[in-house]
Amino acid sequence: MLNLPASTRIFLCREPVDFRKAHNGLFAIVRDQLEENIFGGGLFVFLNKRRNGIKILEWDGNGLWLHYKRLEKGTFSWLPQNAKLKVPMTRAELSMLLEGIDLKAGKYRRYFADELGIDERAKKANSERVSAGRGVLACAFARS
Repeated sequence: MLNLPASTRIFLCREPVDFRKAHNGLFAIVRDQLEENIFGGGLFVFLNKRRNGIKILEWDGNGLWLHYKRLEKGTFSWLPQNAKLKVPMTRAELSMLLEGIDLKAGKYRRYFADELGIDERAKKANSERVSAGRGVLACAFARS
């Protein structure tokens, strides 16, 4: 299983990919169709037409990694209902996809915030501190 930091960007390509493609072919799809810079980091997830195989392309700063999983029975059942070719994923969604958990039937519990909610609350809290005259630097100096 992959151990990914929280800052890892993950993108799923919705269109099925010919799995005869290797590093260079998938790199071309990331660059030309998904319009992403693979050298900026992140994981790029591809499914084949039968959805029994998954490939993950990753740049580690020194070269391209290609992770590949083929199911002996069954298919990967989750594909988001999104019109975009490139769909952002969370670490949890990728883990569930790799483990065969169907996300269509599941839902997030209300106390699990998505990344945007956390970022928005952090910005709001920071702006409230600054507007109150207690900036981050002022707090840091007050403690020392």
